Formats: sequence, C-alpha cells, structure tokens
Amino acid sequence: MALIKKGAEANLYLEPFASVLHRAGEGKVVIKHRIRKRYRISEIDGHLRESRTALESKLFADAKRAGVPTPLVYEVDRVDMRIVMEFVDGRQVKLVLDKLKPKARRKLCELIGRQVARLHRAGIVHGDLTTSNMILTREDKVYFVDFGLGEYNPSLEARGVDLHLLRRALQSIHFRITDEAYRAVLSGYRREFGRGAEEVIKRAEEIGRRGRYVPKEERAWH
Repeated sequence: MALIKKGAEANLYLEPFASVLHRAGEGKVVIKHRIRKRYRISEIDGHLRESRTALESKLFADAKRAGVPTPLVYEVDRVDMRIVMEFVDGRQVKLVLDKLKPKARRKLCELIGRQVARLHRAGIVHGDLTTSNMILTREDKVYFVDFGLGEYNPSLEARGVDLHLLRRALQSIHFRITDEAYRAVLSGYRREFGRGAEEVIKRAEEIGRRGRYVPKEERAWH
C-alpha cells in the first residue's frame, strides 16, 4: 500500500478502488488504519481502536447528513481497525488559504464557519479543526476529513473548544491573516448557527484566556 500520511494514531494509504473493493471500480480510495499502541495493555488498546474506528465512521455519515461534505465511507473493518473511504480530489485548505485574494479568502472562511456551525447544531464536534483537515475541491466544496478526535457533544464547552482549536490553527499556520480569516469564520458561523452562536464564540474566547489547553486525549488519562 502507498503510505500518504503517518500519524500518531493512524496511517493513511492511497490505493486503487479496484484492488481494494471491486475490480470493476474506478478511481482511488483512502484507507485509514489505526495502529496498535504497544505502551497500552493489549485488551484496552484493542477496545479503544475498535471504538474509535466505529465512532469515526458514524461521525462521517452524520456530518454528511448535517450538510457538511465528508468522504463516503465504503467499508469499516473492526477487526483490522480500518476505514476504507472515498478519495477526495482537491487541495488542503492549508495550502491555498494564504494565496487567495481577500474576497475569495473571506468567502472560503465564511463557508468553513457555516460548516462548523452545521456540525455543532447536529451535536458533533470535530476535535481537530485545522486547515490541514479541510479539502477544497474544484467545485469549491470544502470537505472535512479526519474525525479521529471527534465526538457527539452538544455542550457549550465542547463547541467553544472546537472554535478555539480552529483559531489556534489559524494563528499557527496562517499567522499573517489570522484575524481576517477568523472574523470571516465567525460571520459564517453566526449566520448558520443562529440563536446561541454568541454564547459559543464567547466561550471560545474564554477558553483562549485560560492558558494552556489540554487536548482531549490527554484529559482522558487524568
């Protein structure tokens, strides 16, 4: 298999559709394989990987129902801990955002904000909202990928953390346009989320003032 990304929790591979699913198929698929953590007890590791694999595949489907483009999931293997999904042909938003003209950049960020709001209204938080996990297609659709840290959580705190993480990603990767981009994200978020949006935005600001943010995967072990 052709490794395209090696991550802390999983590896991504790109393969022909025909070699993985059906010989009559065309195009490519992405295989996400959750890797074993040798520092964890085997039974616990297996349970965690299986539950995260099943949860992520469900999050993909429910996000799509909420109106957020996500890859189609073709197969979920809860033995080998793999998700076989559609290959989305496009570019990471990370690679294009800074190069866009202001009007196009604002439009893209507003779209991202609307899609985050759709997730939140559906009770979903992405957990890793960075421009690396957003794919812009030729049709100007933005696909959200990698729900590996996602969860069903409609709480104000969880939604605020999601927005806070997105702002941190903008500050880290797109520091020259952070304020402009985040304002546009919030504009789209307000429009789509409606009543209650200001509460989430204020909570995100509060989280940012608290100091060091502890990621969900670290909090789980305390």
